[in-house]
Amino acid sequence: MEELSISPEIKRTSIPIKSEQRRFIYLVNPISGTNKKEKDAIVESIHKVNKERNIPYEFVETNAVGNYDFLIDKVDSDSVTDIVIIGGDGTVNQVVGALYKDVKARFGIIPFGSGNGLANTAGISSKPEKALEQIVNSRHTMDVDAFMVNDRFACMLSGLGLDAKVAHEFAHKERRGLMTYTQQSIVEFFKAQPYQFEVNVDGFSFFTDAFFISIANSNQFGNNFTIAPQAQLNDGLLDIVIVQKMNKASLPFAVLKQIRGNNKLQQLVEDMSQKNILYFQTPSISIKNLKRAPLHIDGEPTDTMAELNVQIIPNCFKLLC
Repeated sequence: MEELSISPEIKRTSIPIKSEQRRFIYLVNPISGTNKKEKDAIVESIHKVNKERNIPYEFVETNAVGNYDFLIDKVDSDSVTDIVIIGGDGTVNQVVGALYKDVKARFGIIPFGSGNGLANTAGISSKPEKALEQIVNSRHTMDVDAFMVNDRFACMLSGLGLDAKVAHEFAHKERRGLMTYTQQSIVEFFKAQPYQFEVNVDGFSFFTDAFFISIANSNQFGNNFTIAPQAQLNDGLLDIVIVQKMNKASLPFAVLKQIRGNNKLQQLVEDMSQKNILYFQTPSISIKNLKRAPLHIDGEPTDTMAELNVQIIPNCFKLLC
């Protein structure tokens, strides 16, 4: 199996898996990804690999409403040790959000979505067959933070403004994938106007006109597009990126500087109105969405909110790594 390099932070916080009879549930999203032939191939590989290793397993289809209550008793009664999600960030969000409070099973990800930001951040192979090998051969897990946006669960990234507008339009496209997402991003860039927000961090409030605000636990939008370079999956902090109003011609260069990691983490200071991008960390944040900027949670478009109260959930779930 190809060895993947992972960050020292993940290595230090990984937890050995005790010797046990592992039992798997594989959750399959019937619509994520773009290639049915590839999905059929990974399902066939799962049958083969688990039978070769004498690992009891079962397939369950994901559902659009995210109702997995039926799995809670099943995980307990069948002594399921690992819940493996075949899908993208939106599917991971629904499954983990529905189960993390009630089950002790570990979670695994076989990336099969449009972005796969959480899997990429955790060092999980983007190739489904290699990700499967990582999961069945894994001897370690890592604790992963998550966060709440009001009453909505998020495990990777939430955003207000331009990136959410792209997510909303992308959701209506017949063709998925990176090319379609890139094309839609370009279209929305030329139409983009800043939104008004009031931000409160630890009692300090300020107003900003911003093209978008990203609230990140993972360091990626997806597709290896890094928006919060210093973000870690288990540091107990949210990374906040506020792309403030600027000349439209300057916007791509400012975002590129952020992606490349050239913007250092900041303290909120008096001259922040002079900065194109604010980048800081906090365990919680409140945002008044004064102009009802569109909202996404883990890449999935959702109804926007007039006010967002965001709070980290430290060590929320265990991820096979």
